[in-house]
Amino acid sequence: MDFAIRSDNPEKYRSDCIVVGVFEPRKLTEAARVLDEAGKGHLGRIVDQGDMDGKPNTTLLLHGISGIDSKRVLLVGLGKEEEFGEKVFLDAVRTTFKALQPTGVKDVGLYLTELTVKGRDIAWNVLQTVILAEESAYRFDRLKSKPDGRQPSLAKVDIGITDTFTATAVETALQQGLAIAHGMKVTKDLGNLAPNICTPSYLAGQAEEMARTFSLKFSVLEEKDMEELGMGALLAVARGSHQPAKLIVLEYHGGKDSEKPVALVGKGVTFDAGGISLKPAAEMDEMKYDMGGAASVFGTLTAVAELKLPINVIGVIPTTENLPGGNATKPGDVVTSLSGQTIEILNTDAEGRLILCDALAYTERYDPEVVVDIATLTGACVVALGHVVSGVMGNDEPLVQELLQAGEQTYDRAWHLPLFDEYQEQLKSNFADTANIGSRWGGAITAACFLSRFTRKFRWAHLDIAGTAWKSGKEKGATGRPVPLLTQFLISRANKH
Repeated sequence: MDFAIRSDNPEKYRSDCIVVGVFEPRKLTEAARVLDEAGKGHLGRIVDQGDMDGKPNTTLLLHGISGIDSKRVLLVGLGKEEEFGEKVFLDAVRTTFKALQPTGVKDVGLYLTELTVKGRDIAWNVLQTVILAEESAYRFDRLKSKPDGRQPSLAKVDIGITDTFTATAVETALQQGLAIAHGMKVTKDLGNLAPNICTPSYLAGQAEEMARTFSLKFSVLEEKDMEELGMGALLAVARGSHQPAKLIVLEYHGGKDSEKPVALVGKGVTFDAGGISLKPAAEMDEMKYDMGGAASVFGTLTAVAELKLPINVIGVIPTTENLPGGNATKPGDVVTSLSGQTIEILNTDAEGRLILCDALAYTERYDPEVVVDIATLTGACVVALGHVVSGVMGNDEPLVQELLQAGEQTYDRAWHLPLFDEYQEQLKSNFADTANIGSRWGGAITAACFLSRFTRKFRWAHLDIAGTAWKSGKEKGATGRPVPLLTQFLISRANKH
């Protein structure tokens, strides 16, 4: 999809469709009022007749209005003007593209982005519009013999901005929105692939291809390499699978050689059956999404490379399957991690923290400025926060605040959970340095407490995305989160240099 910023007045715009808003009750936005004048009061009469009263998430498509050059006018309900905020704006944009999907519209002029959203500027409106437009066009049908239904015809979106003084900021927002949207697509495509296709070896192949495309440095550790290094925790998870585990590293060097990199460590369990601690059969197919953290690293590096950010970023991706088998790790087994700490594995379904602890220890060799791990780690985080926000914890408060701020800025939000020493008590083991699980209480926190034992040598934060990486039910599919949060986090860091 192509995007452009337009600064001409709505009545002069010629396209398949022009989109303007209506506040409740029956109040035209400024762009709609301009169109109404050009159309000799036609829009006002339609609204006054009660065909569009401005209720949120409603639309009315009008055709062939005399005096208006565009073939169609789409009226979008915006709710009450005094309540018009972030969520209402985003819902209005989603509703717009959903309404356009079944039509033959190929190009559209969107005049919702210049509306005032409380606490936001036009640049934010533009960035979100670009992301939502690309999201509306996203389809994953590569595994079907024939695509389902009609393919979207919309190919170009012109974003109407009448305030020319914001041109530079708006153009920057447009480019950032495109890069984030492209990164989200990479993340969604990887997540939505079938697990017999998206294996650890497949991810390694994709990383190598990505390295060629964006001139990144690529390396991979095979199982024999991990054995030599002593990555007993990661290898313990892989023992039940015939698919070999991999530790993938992608390096983006956009900053000065002297600048320490930001390290992103993404959990890459390409299918999680739970191992010997077998999961229930219901919805187990969704465990292909247990590599959402790894997929988000791919997506974020895509966005960073497209934007050519002046920053150094290392992506570390431990990837394996977690399956039962004759050679699988058993509850009660004790393994030695790369850090030298021994771990009593009380539950083989608490595997993400096992592969992450070795990956985090391995990341030390890159002397990172900060480390952020991203993982679909715990169902407990979903219980605590639902599917709205990701959980964030860490050993460095300024770093945690950077991530929270990046999430707020992109509306890919996270929530700060505590990481108090009192929770560490749950991980005591009679037979090893630590157990891999605690009690059922505070499970998202104790999982992070486990990881904190392997991050004492650097500034670290942990994102639990178990509730936000994918959707279930009728809309089942990867969401592309937290690519917006992570990309904004890196943009903000790059801007500080």
